[in-house]
Amino acid sequence: MPGMNIHPTAIVDPKASIDPSVVVGPYAIIEGDVEIASGCRIGPRVLVAEGARLEENVIVHHAATIGTIPQDLKFSGEKTVLKVGAGTVIREYVTMNRGTDWSGQTVVGKNCFFMAYSHVPHDAVIGDNVIVANSVQMGGHVVIGDYVILGGGTVIHQFTKIGMHAIIGGGLRITQDIVPYAVIGGYPVEVGGVNVIGLKRRGYSHSQLRPLKEAFKLLFKSNLNTSQAVEKIRSELEQTDEIKNLLDFIEKSERGLIK
Repeated sequence: MPGMNIHPTAIVDPKASIDPSVVVGPYAIIEGDVEIASGCRIGPRVLVAEGARLEENVIVHHAATIGTIPQDLKFSGEKTVLKVGAGTVIREYVTMNRGTDWSGQTVVGKNCFFMAYSHVPHDAVIGDNVIVANSVQMGGHVVIGDYVILGGGTVIHQFTKIGMHAIIGGGLRITQDIVPYAVIGGYPVEVGGVNVIGLKRRGYSHSQLRPLKEAFKLLFKSNLNTSQAVEKIRSELEQTDEIKNLLDFIEKSERGLIK
């Protein structure tokens, strides 16, 4: 491709749509039906497979595999996509699968950071500003909220949802939903409280944190079941945006909550 910064050993399908500013490293492979926006950097030996859609300034490091077909026995070759948001960094040997006909797409948000050997499965929805540490493994259909941090070596069961601003320790097994704003750790896995440090770093005030702390006491430190705790939260606490997010997440949970 004359005028483009593509290493001569790279293999690029002429049907791929690649902005002229994109840099493609040695031995990379870019298949057809791929869209790569301006400012992206594709490292050596990366595979960008059919159906991948990379927004501006995505960086893909050595030997990552992006947009390959789902690891799902029901997949029968349907046309689906993987979308990666602007500014996301994908480190070495990360794998990301495109969707199935269940949703048609896998979606990764903006400004995320995926460390080496982590896996994003088919039909997943990953929010913005998510940090995924080394070797995190997710099952299909997971939903990860904005600003979530996943510790290294953690495995997440399919269809699990993790709420925004939660932080999950390393080496854990997540089989149920995690409410927004939570700190998760321990064996067995449990809610340790509100992610106060993370929220303060993102500009949350004391007046925003106080109702959350009270809600977490009712949900996780009282003798109330979840339904009873939710009723008290609705009736006794100020209905801030954070409390509304918390209650909305609980209402939509299908796998039950880690308590």
